[in-house]
This record gives sequence, structure tokens and C-alpha cells, in this order.
Amino acid sequence: MDIKIINKSGHALPNYETGASAGMDLRANISESITLQPLERAIIKTGLFMELPVGVEAQVRPRSGLAAKKGITVLNAPGTVDADYRGEIGVILVNLSNEPFTVENGTRIAQLVIARHERAEWIEVQELSETVRGTGGFGSTGVK
Repeated sequence: MDIKIINKSGHALPNYETGASAGMDLRANISESITLQPLERAIIKTGLFMELPVGVEAQVRPRSGLAAKKGITVLNAPGTVDADYRGEIGVILVNLSNEPFTVENGTRIAQLVIARHERAEWIEVQELSETVRGTGGFGSTGVK
């Protein structure tokens, strides 16, 4: 799939690191470092602007290494970039650790996954079909 992109970051375009990668790393495009204190959040700009085809979204997701090693995650994971959005891609990072975390220009802060999606048409009804699970939710299927 071809996607139009403007790169104002001074960093290379996001790319797939392996042949089977689903996501591409997004890098911080900031003029000075930003330190996130514990439980602090900030929108970190990437310098990237895209034009997605209708029926496609870009999902902004946490990087597993940052989450596991540093407690840094994407607050609204996954964040959605809609096909009609033309602004700069920003990443809402939050520091869930007990230590400050500093984001430098070029730091890999999140990953971007391109995904097709469907648009729903609501069909209002009075009842839904029965299933074995029924209305059970929030852990009702057990822990094992």
C-alpha cells in the first residue's frame, strides 16, 4: 500500500525493522529534551504528516522495550490517526515508572501500525442472538 508522507523531522522515515514486523518505530522530533516525571504525560511530536487512504488507519502503539524496561507507554493506546487527518503525528507518552524519563530528539517513542478497518451501519433491533457466554464480561470466562 502506498501512503503519502511529509517528513519534516530530519530523521529517516519510519520503516519495518524485519521482514515480518507489523509496526514501524516513530521517533521524537523535538528541539530540546523533555523529561517526564513519574505519572507525567506529554504529547511528543514526530515531524511526520500523512495522507492515508479512506478505509485505512494508522495505529500508534507503545514500544514493548520502553514499556517493559522504563515504564513508558502510549496513554491512549492504540491511538488512531484517521484518513482525513492532515496534522503532525503526535504521541501521548506517559511515564508509569517511579523514575524520571528523558526523551531526546530521535528517541524511538512508539510504533505505527497501518491497518484497514470497516465502517459499521447500525441495525437497531429489540433483541440479540443467544450465545453460551451471554452477558458475561470483565473476567467472566476465568483466569486460566
